[in-house]
Amino acid sequence: MTDSQTHTHLAERVEELLAADGPLPIVAAGDPVLRAGAAPYDGQLGPALLSRFVAALRQTMHAAPGVGLAAPQVGIPLRIAVVEDPASGPQEVMDARGRTPLPFRVLLNPVYEPEGEARAAFFEGCLSVPGWQAVVARHARVRLRGQDEHGRALDEVLTGWPARIVQHETDHLDGTLYLDVARLRSLSSNEAVAERWSHPTPEEAARELGFELS
Repeated sequence: MTDSQTHTHLAERVEELLAADGPLPIVAAGDPVLRAGAAPYDGQLGPALLSRFVAALRQTMHAAPGVGLAAPQVGIPLRIAVVEDPASGPQEVMDARGRTPLPFRVLLNPVYEPEGEARAAFFEGCLSVPGWQAVVARHARVRLRGQDEHGRALDEVLTGWPARIVQHETDHLDGTLYLDVARLRSLSSNEAVAERWSHPTPEEAARELGFELS
């Protein structure tokens, strides 16, 4: 298949997704699109279609609800993601997690690299693995590079929960699910997390379930 044919095929798939009203269907773990790795975005959708697709991703993220969504999670293998976090919740939890508001933004071809050695471990979930959470130790501070939906360069340093969100969504574009890097002994249902492990940090869960935080 030529590049032109590939572009046309992807655009047609996006048009089909957008033909239905409402949030897009989210692909669940087990679908190969979540494991194949996404192709760099180089204009396959065109400005108008990209804008519509981004709006649908945002709508789907809000409806889930979630704080990030990558294109492969709706079956489109392109390096596109959206993130947004109003950062609401108990102040003690917000402070412990470094959870600060992350304004809506579109990430095209994002990559990140750690800034420093510090890591932070917290429970994390995924819209493609519904009903479950597990503890993931991630870089506490990362440098994000990429482009926005207008092709403008992104180059910024993120810390705390915004850094976690960016790592999670960028990993999706590389075919990595959070369970690949999680402490699997921490795997808990959403109900168990709410009932037992809703503390600001997962230290008690680590002691009781027998896993390392570092």
